[in-house]
Amino acid sequence: MIAIILVIVIIILAWTYDFWNGANDCANSIATTISTHALSFRRAIFLAALFNFLGAFITTEVAKTIGKGIVLPEIISQPLLIFTLIGAIIWVILSTHYGIPISVTHSLLGGLIGTALVSVGISALKLSGLIKVLIGMILAPIAGFFAGVVLILAFAWLIKFFFSKTSPSKINRAFRTGQVFTTIAVSLSHGMNDTQNAMGIITASLFAGGILAEFKVPFWVILGSGVFMALGTIWGGQRVIRTMGRKIYRVKPIHGISCEASSAAIIGIQSLFGIPLSTTQVISAGVMGVGAIERKSMVNWRKVIEIFFTWIFTIPGAAIISGILFLIFQILI
Repeated sequence: MIAIILVIVIIILAWTYDFWNGANDCANSIATTISTHALSFRRAIFLAALFNFLGAFITTEVAKTIGKGIVLPEIISQPLLIFTLIGAIIWVILSTHYGIPISVTHSLLGGLIGTALVSVGISALKLSGLIKVLIGMILAPIAGFFAGVVLILAFAWLIKFFFSKTSPSKINRAFRTGQVFTTIAVSLSHGMNDTQNAMGIITASLFAGGILAEFKVPFWVILGSGVFMALGTIWGGQRVIRTMGRKIYRVKPIHGISCEASSAAIIGIQSLFGIPLSTTQVISAGVMGVGAIERKSMVNWRKVIEIFFTWIFTIPGAAIISGILFLIFQILI
């Protein structure tokens, strides 16, 4: 009976985490679209919520990495998962409140690493899973930066040689129309990656509790994770949207479509390979790239540095919170 209650607590916490994931990361899909007036806030939110939800059903590879690829499955317990989630949720809520576009995925990974270290030590960590995290953490934003640069240069070349006689207003209108589709693509790829964080934790809990005979994500877990991600997206993180859409670089339609299209491709491909990454990092890097290629002086580098340090401190910050809380729990029992 106690085991069932603990599983229910984990499900509630995981979907709470999913909600705040959607609230913080909704900016990834729609910030540049709103800033360029390609879509109204309400329409952008609706599309982001719908396709975040649908993205949850495409693959479960990231859920497998989260649930059994970061720490040894045999050391996973219900209390460990509970304090993993609590630490991650605290970090995400604080960051969302202050308008900081952190990596929600890395906050969960940090929480999981923190509790595993307190529980067993460094031997609890799986090298292959940590390598996947590092790939997503380091290569994804670099790829986002350069892919954004390549796309904006390609669009600029097309305009110069094929649409030089077309009025700027018509070109901007075409790019705004295109942004509707790139917003859908980013939202779908975000759902492919970030909804699976909660899926992985819930499935790990069900497997550890003996409810599942093998690590396979049940349909109802996918459905619930998609729903709560969508609800969080609808609730929105307007402060984070302002940071992503305006405080890094004042984007135009050509910037928006460039960073959205490149980011959607990077996030989608890495999701299929089970790599948990920060969609915030990828899109922020894309915004920096398209801004820097046009006018470096127009990029708010102070804000860029601020975001950079939140990326660095998210995993250790969430790990410390979860680890300390789990250590207190172990001492008390």
